[in-house]
Amino acid sequence: MVVSAHPEASRVGLEIMRKGGNAFDATVATQFALAVVFPVAGNIGGGGFTVYRSSNGETGSIDYRETAPAAAFATMYQDSAANVIAGLSTDGHLAVGIPGTVDGMVKLHQKLGVLPWAELVQPAIDLARNGVVLTPREAEGLNNTREEFLKINKHTPYLTQKQKWQAGDTIFHKDLALTLERIRDKGRDGFYAGKTADLLVQEMQQGKGIISKEDLANYTSVWRKPLEGTYKGYKVISMAPPSSGGIALLQLLAMVEPRTLSKYKWQSAEVIQLMTEAERRVYADRATYLGDPDFVKVPVQELLNRSYLEERLSTFSMEKATPSSEVKAGNLMFLESDQTTHFSIIDPAGNAVSTTTTLNGAYGSKVVVNGAGFLLNNEMDDFSVKPGVPNMFGLVGGEANAIAPGKRMLSSMTPTILEKDGKLFMVVGTPGGSTIITSVFQAILNVVEHDMTMQQAVAAPRFHHQWLPDVIQHEPDAISPNVRTILESKGYKLEQRNRYGRVDAILVLPNGKLEAGADPRGDDAVVGF
Repeated sequence: MVVSAHPEASRVGLEIMRKGGNAFDATVATQFALAVVFPVAGNIGGGGFTVYRSSNGETGSIDYRETAPAAAFATMYQDSAANVIAGLSTDGHLAVGIPGTVDGMVKLHQKLGVLPWAELVQPAIDLARNGVVLTPREAEGLNNTREEFLKINKHTPYLTQKQKWQAGDTIFHKDLALTLERIRDKGRDGFYAGKTADLLVQEMQQGKGIISKEDLANYTSVWRKPLEGTYKGYKVISMAPPSSGGIALLQLLAMVEPRTLSKYKWQSAEVIQLMTEAERRVYADRATYLGDPDFVKVPVQELLNRSYLEERLSTFSMEKATPSSEVKAGNLMFLESDQTTHFSIIDPAGNAVSTTTTLNGAYGSKVVVNGAGFLLNNEMDDFSVKPGVPNMFGLVGGEANAIAPGKRMLSSMTPTILEKDGKLFMVVGTPGGSTIITSVFQAILNVVEHDMTMQQAVAAPRFHHQWLPDVIQHEPDAISPNVRTILESKGYKLEQRNRYGRVDAILVLPNGKLEAGADPRGDDAVVGF
């Protein structure tokens, strides 16, 4: 089974498995297909994380998060008075981190794939060359971004046209097809060296960006040991730093575990209050302690210590809200995006892959590499461009996530796999910037605590709290008028927002069959056999 943000990408992944490929082959093929059919977030110009569980129970993960160029420095987005310059870390060439996706896919295939590399990239080339039919949502996205594309690029990007895109129009990605052919034929060198690298660096120079050929040559993705924890007998496997997602998810689950959520109704005032207070404290810790573990000491074990987490939550009362102004990061005794996309895959042998990948904002930096046909990320905004100043998702960071050459920026991506009784149980993840962590948290609890099907769990309306700003953000139908009144009487501020996230997940049922959840908030599609 494959569940992803686009029907064509899901189809490509499934066809690879029909040919005898495994879940890792399907991951590579789906990833490259998304770069063609889902340009708002699918990418070869961004990065991400993949968590896997092999059919024999072995787990692992690969970090192909973007890194800061060698010429980057801590105050590069501030003026001479140390004020953050609006837009500099989000729009245009200076916002781009060194892309990691291609290197990550090459390494994943070398270690775990079984089909030839060329067979995995070819379907994306065919889609790029033969054209992709736009859905209403995709046509609207391209039309809404047209002015930014034209303003930021020195050339006229092929993603724009004089008249508006209509649903049903076919878009051809000719330059991207050529770039993908170079990747098919030369692997890593088809992107980080040769013509593609020349075109990327040329684009940087024209737009006053700072990525060099040396930056591209030196980029490397990293195998990391996933974080593992438990929740009521379930084993939870998630991404380690520089993703904050795994730590935050395990902290949230550990905080609510002793408090028996299942005795309350779904989205009751008690459930929302308890989850909000846990989220408030976890995001405060995130802002202070988390960063790239290759650059800063991340106190993983201390942050996941059950006594510490119990103490963190002991400071709130069910009678009233704890203002975020009174919540700081926990006192540890040291022992020394919004545009992302997620897909989940399980193959016939039982290998499971959870992949979240991103350009950061919608269409990333809006920079289309002239002659190469792909969009570049605006991932530099995920650093703390100035400690205490929020990024595009309103997240506040500290020194641990300051900009440094070669450093990976902190992420909220939370690709996750659950086991039950030693067997595969769930593969889950989502896009959504700072809301990723809480969306995965809710999807898991919806199944485990509230007895929802996977599709119900994914479709259910969501709410989110991230410490600062001190407000419960919620989808239109997430909180009933009665529950709202109770929460407001206790001092909670609530704010309705548009629907967010696109959770794509797979549940293994007791009889061994697979049940998918494809998020109705997007064009997400599930296919299986």
